[in-house]
Amino acid sequence: MTAWECRLSGVPSTMIPSPSCRGFTMLWIDSLPMVDTVLLAVGPGDEDRSERLAEAVLTVAQPADATVVLVHVFTSTEYDEVLERLEFDRTLEEIDPDMVATRHSTIRELQTIFDEHDIDYEIRGVVGDHGQSIVDLAASTDADRVVVGGRRRSPTGKAVFGSTAQEVLLSAPCPVTFVRSDDSTPGH
Repeated sequence: MTAWECRLSGVPSTMIPSPSCRGFTMLWIDSLPMVDTVLLAVGPGDEDRSERLAEAVLTVAQPADATVVLVHVFTSTEYDEVLERLEFDRTLEEIDPDMVATRHSTIRELQTIFDEHDIDYEIRGVVGDHGQSIVDLAASTDADRVVVGGRRRSPTGKAVFGSTAQEVLLSAPCPVTFVRSDDSTPGH
């Protein structure tokens, strides 16, 4: 696509041909936030919303040509259960959380989607408190956006919002996108 740079009132912009209006669409480059890294954090219960999480990430990462850090956060108990379920032999090898995350079904489904859309990504596994681990990883990867999932809550649950999502929304060093599950059952 050919782009022309022009100066209008001293503000750099880019004019790009717009197929829908036979004219040009003016994009104010200085006003668009730069997005280099998107952190997508998944955990237990995100299997049912992996496509919606992927869509949210694609909306941000694809136009910016950003890299996605795809992370599965496990509590210690969840990690032990996954090691057992995926039949890792703890006696033969030291097991890295990144390797465990790579074999998890939610991560594999997201990998397939990102591969289909030619999105660069890396996979991480983290063992610890869900909320704090996501916030720490967002800071250490210098993420420009965090995407997390959650579910619809009852009125009481809405007041609390959910400890993981609430902690990430309040503590992340960058904007956070919350993707709610598609539950149609009231109170879930």
